[in-house]
Amino acid sequence: MIRTPLTAALSRVAAVLVAAAAASSVVQASPTAGDMEQRVLACTGCHGAEGRAAADGYYPRIAGKPAGYLYNQLLNFRDGRRQYPLMTGLLQTLSDDYLREMAGHFAALELPYPPPARSTPKAATLARGEALVRRGDATRDIPACESCHGNALTGVAPAIPGLLGLPRDYLAAQLAGWKSGIRQAHAPDCMAQIAQRMSADDIQAVAHWLSSQAVAGGGKPAARLDKPLPIRCGGVQEGAR
Repeated sequence: MIRTPLTAALSRVAAVLVAAAAASSVVQASPTAGDMEQRVLACTGCHGAEGRAAADGYYPRIAGKPAGYLYNQLLNFRDGRRQYPLMTGLLQTLSDDYLREMAGHFAALELPYPPPARSTPKAATLARGEALVRRGDATRDIPACESCHGNALTGVAPAIPGLLGLPRDYLAAQLAGWKSGIRQAHAPDCMAQIAQRMSADDIQAVAHWLSSQAVAGGGKPAARLDKPLPIRCGGVQEGAR
């Protein structure tokens, strides 16, 4: 059989459904037992072994992300703030405590990052992307990405994710989702506010620059921000501001 992108996607969905069915028996039997390997089968079916990311560039890395961030995203999918039917279907019957344990499992994984993908846009596009990431655009009230995600852009514990080590298409899709309202977060939704001030060219420039950067320091999130957040963000604990 010829393997097309569609058949590959359908195969992945089928594998995830099988894994989810296997894991569900564990969930029903004992939701607090030491069964994490079974619990995460459905996760790694799309996000890659140990949550390292899928090769197709659509499903992002979840290994090593801050636990609070992962937990918030699981809640967002379960409760409808993020729209992806497969994720919603997998999570809709799971409790807050159960999701918190899964988030902690992936957050604790320390795995090396691959080299960044090559990016060949115009030099002006990369320069624009770096400027927005490092300095923002005060004329449109767009804060620098690093002012929230940390100087190393590897995130800030417990709830702010890193921006490096992610595929360009995934980064662009998430910013576009926030801009259009498809993706949402806990109120006040700071990323929606920021993305709505960005042009389509801005989004592509930021995605190109971020995806072309190597991940420093093993990708570990910073313990805290040096300065208060420039904008209020729901789901971010006061201690991280």
